[in-house]
Amino acid sequence: MVIDVAGYKVGDKCRPLLIAGPCVLEDEETAVQVARYVKQAAENAGFNYIFKASFDKANRTSIASYRGPGLEKGLQMLSRVKQEAGVPVISDIHLPSQAEAAARVLDCLQIPAFLCRQTDLLVAAAKTGLPISIKKGQFMAPWDMRHALNKVRESGNKLVMLTERGTTFGYNNLVVDMRSLAIMRSLGAPVIFDATHSVQLPGGGDGCSAGQREFVPLLARAAMAAGIDGLFMEVHPEPEKALCDGPNSLSLDQLPALLEQLQEIGSFYAPA
Repeated sequence: MVIDVAGYKVGDKCRPLLIAGPCVLEDEETAVQVARYVKQAAENAGFNYIFKASFDKANRTSIASYRGPGLEKGLQMLSRVKQEAGVPVISDIHLPSQAEAAARVLDCLQIPAFLCRQTDLLVAAAKTGLPISIKKGQFMAPWDMRHALNKVRESGNKLVMLTERGTTFGYNNLVVDMRSLAIMRSLGAPVIFDATHSVQLPGGGDGCSAGQREFVPLLARAAMAAGIDGLFMEVHPEPEKALCDGPNSLSLDQLPALLEQLQEIGSFYAPA
């Protein structure tokens, strides 16, 4: 299936999509800098690009953790990224009440993994008419994502992507079953692989999540060979200083070479 996302064709044998940016909006200058850098790297490697950063991380491990600038200021920042970097933008919504306001700025809405079963949230997102990227819950079997998919479609919106981000293995660990990529594509939706959240160690830090960013390239290459329609990656100029998900974020300077590798793999293993 091929759908239109922010003016790009996403799906069978289309140019691969890259969704990337810092986990959470920190400041406008960093956001614009990252968007411009990744846009150029994506173009050089033959990827379409959508900038991603959250305006609010409502599921942080600790109440003391940085959540982001919030809905109003965050949307203002994302609007500036769109204008100054010339890229489409995506962010996640956590409440049905956020959908309408977010849709006035965003080009695509993301449903967080923990909320992929929340009917009211899915229906509110669907009614905006924007493309929707639903992350597979860490607790979900891939075939059960058909229900989340159908909630959006039956609400009148056919523009849906599904995103794999690992399955909970318990005790602060996730595993990735590459079979899930093919299983979710068989549901008739484009599939994105989240290479950075898949190496997260949820709650594995001191009041925050840890991660194993050294495995991001390995899993990204494997997913590309398995046949996907796009990649999601959290990237940051200095992951060690990131305010959220630094341990599983890829350093910006590693991105261009990795994208070149992935494009070469994808040219041999395009989704069927």
